[in-house]
Amino acid sequence: MPRYSKRSKERLASCDERLQEVFNEVIKHVDCSVLEGHRSKERQNKLYDEGRTKVKYPNGRHNISPSKAVDVTPYPVDWEDRERQTLFAGFVIGIARGMGYRLRWGGDWDMDFKVMDNRFDDFPHFEIRDK
Repeated sequence: MPRYSKRSKERLASCDERLQEVFNEVIKHVDCSVLEGHRSKERQNKLYDEGRTKVKYPNGRHNISPSKAVDVTPYPVDWEDRERQTLFAGFVIGIARGMGYRLRWGGDWDMDFKVMDNRFDDFPHFEIRDK
């Protein structure tokens, strides 16, 4: 059975309890790595300057403590495999819905169930939706 590394556990621990619940269930079925939970001002603005995020601090869902967003990718990591990222996201979203939670994924920002209409893809990004 897959399990998180110490580093992934630490990163996940910086997130909203609901995200922790979802991804602690996901790891029982699919090997994955937690890349990032909470982000500091410096980290958020660095990613913005690099074009890897569209928002500056404090406007990111990663900037709240505990973080309302988490970046998770299937392991081993293959950034070129869009289909694998999409399959993983569908699995995660399904697990979350089964637990009564709504997630927004960085491969479908408008949550319209269409994955080719994004202007900015952030496949590892998942955020908890309160409404």
